[in-house]
Amino acid sequence: METIEQIYDKKCITGENLESLASTFGERLWKSLRAITEKRVAKYVFKPSNKQIWIVSGKNRDYLVISDFYCSCDDFYLNVVIRKKNKLCYHILAKRLAEALDLYNSYNLSDDKYEKLMQKLKTIEVRISKKKKNMEIKN
Repeated sequence: METIEQIYDKKCITGENLESLASTFGERLWKSLRAITEKRVAKYVFKPSNKQIWIVSGKNRDYLVISDFYCSCDDFYLNVVIRKKNKLCYHILAKRLAEALDLYNSYNLSDDKYEKLMQKLKTIEVRISKKKKNMEIKN
């Protein structure tokens, strides 16, 4: 991840950085850059605790990213954690690059909003899981 550290330092992506990232992440790189340019990466800071979460809006829903180590998407669970095929999902990569480039939406909220936001994200997750199960039953 030396390349991402170079981007943090320079606050820009060079051609060499792009080549390195593309060879490591392939299509995930382009999806993450698309998320950044479409302003779908957001950082939430809760006060006074300074808890931070990131949300990357995907094609169908919002994904919770915590630090650089967790994403609520299926790709993270299946291909990063279980199969160990990839180091990151594109949501975490988008978060890391957006943070390195200072290209994200930032929201400061009071601590009492934290639970409400987390509950909203869980509700979306449950709805999508139910839809998937219903589709599996029908097939």
